[in-house]
Amino acid sequence: MGEDPTLLSAVVPMCLLSMVLYTRHPATNFIFDEQEALLANPYVRAAADRSAKIGWLAAFRRDFWGLTPDHTIGSYRPLPDIVWRAMWKIGMRDQSAFPHDYLNVLVHGLNGGLLVLLVFRWTRDRLAAWLAGSVFVATAIVTEAVSGVVGLADVLGGTGAVLALMALGLRLPTMPIALIAATLFGLYSKESALSVVPLVPLAALFTSQITHPQRPMRLVRAIVAAAATGAAFVFYVEMRRRWFPVAVPHDLTVTANAGKPLAKRAFAAALRWYAQPMLPHDPLNNPLIEASTRYRIAGALRVFTRGLGQVVFPSRLSGDYSAPQEPIPARLFFPESIFGALAMTLPLLVAPILAIGAWLGWRRQKRREWSPIDGSRLVPVNAIDRTPVLAFALVWIVVCYLPVSNIPVVLPTVRAERFWYLPAIGTAIVLAFAFAKVLSSCRPFRIAHSAAGAAVVLFLGIQCFAARRHALDYTNDLAFWSATRKAAPNSAKAHLNYSVMLGARGDLEGRLVANEVALRLAPQWPMANVYEGDTLCRLHRASEALPHYLRGFRLGTNDVGLIALGLQCLWDEKMLEDDSTARDELQDVADEFPGSWLKYLVDDTLSNGVEYKGVNPKYRPRGYNEGPKKEE
Repeated sequence: MGEDPTLLSAVVPMCLLSMVLYTRHPATNFIFDEQEALLANPYVRAAADRSAKIGWLAAFRRDFWGLTPDHTIGSYRPLPDIVWRAMWKIGMRDQSAFPHDYLNVLVHGLNGGLLVLLVFRWTRDRLAAWLAGSVFVATAIVTEAVSGVVGLADVLGGTGAVLALMALGLRLPTMPIALIAATLFGLYSKESALSVVPLVPLAALFTSQITHPQRPMRLVRAIVAAAATGAAFVFYVEMRRRWFPVAVPHDLTVTANAGKPLAKRAFAAALRWYAQPMLPHDPLNNPLIEASTRYRIAGALRVFTRGLGQVVFPSRLSGDYSAPQEPIPARLFFPESIFGALAMTLPLLVAPILAIGAWLGWRRQKRREWSPIDGSRLVPVNAIDRTPVLAFALVWIVVCYLPVSNIPVVLPTVRAERFWYLPAIGTAIVLAFAFAKVLSSCRPFRIAHSAAGAAVVLFLGIQCFAARRHALDYTNDLAFWSATRKAAPNSAKAHLNYSVMLGARGDLEGRLVANEVALRLAPQWPMANVYEGDTLCRLHRASEALPHYLRGFRLGTNDVGLIALGLQCLWDEKMLEDDSTARDELQDVADEFPGSWLKYLVDDTLSNGVEYKGVNPKYRPRGYNEGPKKEE
């Protein structure tokens, strides 16, 4: 507090704090999506396999999972893939996820240090600046993004966003170049960085009198910033359309939208141009997929409210919120949907009023400060008005969350704490201003000041405790899913994955118990049924397993991996002999679905099982912790 923060003095303590809170155990393994993002990513693994013939620049022609456009499951994020490939190249491979996580930790600390410098530039208040950086780094809800390896996309997107805001402090001739570079850095890290495109010009409009007090030219700077971020966005979209072409979903075609209101046709046209790769639509991961628009919005507002609550009171954090943890709401209006609507709309209504009021106050102050006769200063410069920064931070929270809210478009996930990484920048600024205001107001009163300081320390302590506790959940896959099923007890996926982790460690009885919980929560889920059968089959209770297999096959007639898994165990348990009733039952079920993968795999296995020793190996599912299967 004795000197103004510099890049070094800000980044070092923020990185240390991030290291203490989010670093995983050195022996940690790859958990959840990290399996697909790294271990099964053909682009990343090609760094050690010259025969793959996948060049470095192929990152711009593949999705986040290393897949080509015709096999994509969405998510176009080249920069994280390039970073992971570089790490793979120098030997940081599948031995441990620790170095990959540690990179996230350091980048998060860097972002915290940059936020200290940004807020200090906007306020010239050391206390507010340090509080903003500390609150952001310690905000427990971002643990998933920082401690989870896949969160590299989020933290790099955050770096691009903060750098774009800092670029507004540059001279007008150099500002556009820096803005284009920072915006592209964010966009190529994660799609949600598109929120920077409208927010950076707004920041220029709100804060130019602070960053450039002699010549604010706020309107000019805002227009230049809009042109720069807009140009970067157009370049990003057009290049992605050329490098990573994907089919247009039917519901966005001109034909499908003919006759709809103008606003809906325009929105569909914008999405057609944006050409977002097709995202998975699984009601288990996002039940709101099956909701009408009004009920989807009500459910999304409920999730927004709960997220805001976790920002302030992170009592329970979870790595998964799959069905039925966040179901379709039974009614449109209830406390959480109403509060969420207010929290999402009021900042957008209040911010312009606050900004205009601050601008009028600045104009009055400028007229009082200088003599109209000789231009000499009449009164000293007053403290910087933080109102426009506060207004911008409030808008930032809403606009950064909106693309991942399930309101404008339906996402594959109903709720994820990593979605809060960008909004947390705004919440950190708002909370820092509130804390700094209370502390400065109480300074004349010793007891009150001490109490206020204790309250701030308590808040940060709670955040740090919650962040570290959740980071420990990432010790290994078993610990992760055990903690997740407790934090989100109605998540069928959490219980099922916990059962798989138990099974991988030889605890089949424990796997059976956990699997039954998942099946009870999601009885129509093909995987829960097949895995229940698989557990019984591995316990050599194949006759009990058969009904679960058959039900799962009927529910997922084209899920190759699940079908192959079940067929292989039945074959190994001698349940598909020529004269067995199980063979007949299986054939009857397959015959119900002509043209399906179920029909093909059953026929192929029953005909050629002796040769293949069960299912044809090329259709068998990839084993846990294995790399990608070689394409035939």
